[in-house]
Amino acid sequence: MRSSTVRRLRGFRRPFAIVIAIVVAVAVAGSLPRWWCGRDADEWYRGDPGRARGLAEEVVAFEADDDRWRATGGRDRLVGMWGLLAHQMTALGLAQVVLEHPEWRERYAPVVTRAATKSLLPQLRAEFTSAWQDRDGLADLDSADGHAYLSYPALALGMARLVDPAFPADLAVQHDALIAAFERRLLASPTGLLDTFPGRAYPTDVAAVAAAIAVHGRATGADHTAVIAHWAQRVRAVQIDPGTGLVIQRMGVDGQAQDAPRASGTGLAAYFAGFADRALAEELAAALFRQERGVLGFGAIEEYGDGYDGIGDMDNGPLILGISVSATGFALAPARAFGHRDRFTRLFRTTELFGLSLRSGTRLRFATGGVIGNALLLAFLTSGPELAR
Repeated sequence: MRSSTVRRLRGFRRPFAIVIAIVVAVAVAGSLPRWWCGRDADEWYRGDPGRARGLAEEVVAFEADDDRWRATGGRDRLVGMWGLLAHQMTALGLAQVVLEHPEWRERYAPVVTRAATKSLLPQLRAEFTSAWQDRDGLADLDSADGHAYLSYPALALGMARLVDPAFPADLAVQHDALIAAFERRLLASPTGLLDTFPGRAYPTDVAAVAAAIAVHGRATGADHTAVIAHWAQRVRAVQIDPGTGLVIQRMGVDGQAQDAPRASGTGLAAYFAGFADRALAEELAAALFRQERGVLGFGAIEEYGDGYDGIGDMDNGPLILGISVSATGFALAPARAFGHRDRFTRLFRTTELFGLSLRSGTRLRFATGGVIGNALLLAFLTSGPELAR
């Protein structure tokens, strides 16, 4: 009797042990990647100097390599909008690092100015010039045309002017003229929209226009209150989809939608809006965060809001089951800037999973994003000190 009972107990323990082993394996499989990919999240959130400086040194090395390449007469290594974006985001990220760590100003401020200046290179905006029938936006400042793509170098120049005591006087004159043109055009627009391409406006680009104007005010003391208020009011009235709270990705300057409201445009607009109007930036961020989807401690942003669908485009990066790679990265900026620690951690885990950060000496880089990915992530992971007060 006793031996049969023992056998039954042993027979019971065997499948029970298997179940326990499966439960443990699943728990480990679920928790290990979450821990591994999130191990640096808190340091980034807190602005750890080692993390910020490591990635800053990586983009500084890119700019130094680019300087040497140009000095030898080499062709552009990054062309078109990608080159413009790489230099612009390098300038923004390094400037934010300087604002948060003023002791590094001497090291990084000159690089901010060099990167911002390169974002004005004609070859980096050739596709826009071509779209405007070969009219260079910088030579067309007296016109009523939007040329909103120039907001990217304009914002970079403003941040350089803000942090670099040696900002060149001739560049300041050019910057002043560009901002004056944007201010005049934006105040004249009943929809608060300026076209990037003829007849095609992107609210995200216009948010960068507003950011550039606001930062110019900080750098020079000029009063741009009226134009910023006009822009913010028009964003709320015209450019935001009332059902989802997301900004419409593409519009006509007449305020008619040409695309759906989408998270990638909203995420980048929330970052840019933070330079100009903190309250509006928080509203856009709240809509963006409603698009977050999570599993096993990883967070990601769905591109299309309820009631909308589509295949996306280059602005959202790859779409994976509706999840936008770009929007997920963009969301890091408002998550950090507006104090969403847990959300930042979830989004960072996903960024780390697909971006794969690597250290080499004092430098840190994200392996899969290349130069542009490093520049973008430096700007988003250090977001906060640029916010309008």
